[in-house]
Parts: sequence; structure tokens; C-alpha cells
Amino acid sequence: MRGVSIVAIMLLAACQPDAPKPKALEPVGLAKLDQKRLACEESGGRWVMGGFRAVCERVPKDANRSCSKESDCEGVCLARSKTCAPVVPLLGCNDVLTDYGMVATLCVD
Repeated sequence: MRGVSIVAIMLLAACQPDAPKPKALEPVGLAKLDQKRLACEESGGRWVMGGFRAVCERVPKDANRSCSKESDCEGVCLARSKTCAPVVPLLGCNDVLTDYGMVATLCVD
């Protein structure tokens, strides 16, 4: 009878799901920044320092196109020139047109 018990235990052990495989370690620190910079540049963006962080800046398809409200643009509609922003994200403080066509100051660090 003892032989049957051992076989039963072995069969039950064989039915257990495999332990989850450990995830690959995500890069951290400078390695993560390098990975993000490379992905940015490969997608046609430009890696720039903005405030206390680095950002991927890119030229939107509608850059410098005429606009009258924010939804006319991929980024923001600049109030002074009434054109779509030349880059996304647009850093600093800028007067922009809202979706209602009203002027608002937008500050992005």
C-alpha cells in the first residue's frame, strides 16, 4: 500500500503548475534613461532637458499650421501666432488657445 501512496504523491506533484518564471530585470537609473533616449531618437524625436528631467521632443505633423483652437492641433495652438506648436511637448510658459478659442497661459517644465 505504501508503494501506491508514493506513486500517488508523485503523480500529484507532476500536476502542479510550473513556478512562474522571473521577469527580466528592468533597467534603472542611467541605463533606463539611455533606453528611453534611444527609443526617442529611433522614433524621430530629439532628447532634450526640460526643467529637472529629460523629455522626448518631436515635431508634430501639423507644426506651424494655422489654428483657432487647441483641438485643431496635435499639440497646442499658440495664441499669438494662431499656429500649431512647432514641437511636442512645448516646454516653458506659453499663451495658448483652449478648445473654446480662449487664451490661457500653459506652463510645462
